[in-house]
Amino acid sequence: MKKSGIIALLVIAVAVAIMIATFSDTSSYVTFKTATDNPGVEFHVVGKLLLDKPQDYNPEKDPNYFTFYMTDSTQNEMKIIFHDAKPTDIERSEKVVVIGKALNDSEFEASKILQKCPSKYKNEQVVAAENAEPQ
Repeated sequence: MKKSGIIALLVIAVAVAIMIATFSDTSSYVTFKTATDNPGVEFHVVGKLLLDKPQDYNPEKDPNYFTFYMTDSTQNEMKIIFHDAKPTDIERSEKVVVIGKALNDSEFEASKILQKCPSKYKNEQVVAAENAEPQ
């Protein structure tokens, strides 16, 4: 085989490896049911924070321990355990994404928490519409 053929095969192999590495890290949102059915596997679960359930965060006792409850898209409820500081303004988030693993049927250990905050423009649009002069 010629050197150019070997180089071409190596380039193709490297390109395929890069594509596999890129796509293997992408994930879609799942429900808590999927996470509990696959223990030990990391998932992204999107849902809503349950404000009527207790949150446990005592920075004087342990600043790296925060628990709260949330529901997923199918209204399954689970206790979330996060070994880091409580995210700022988590109560104001429209949606919360927890990345982690299910410990059992009722607890999910999050390694990361992402927040979808309410748009700051929603209230501004309402005020602007109310203050608009009639035509």
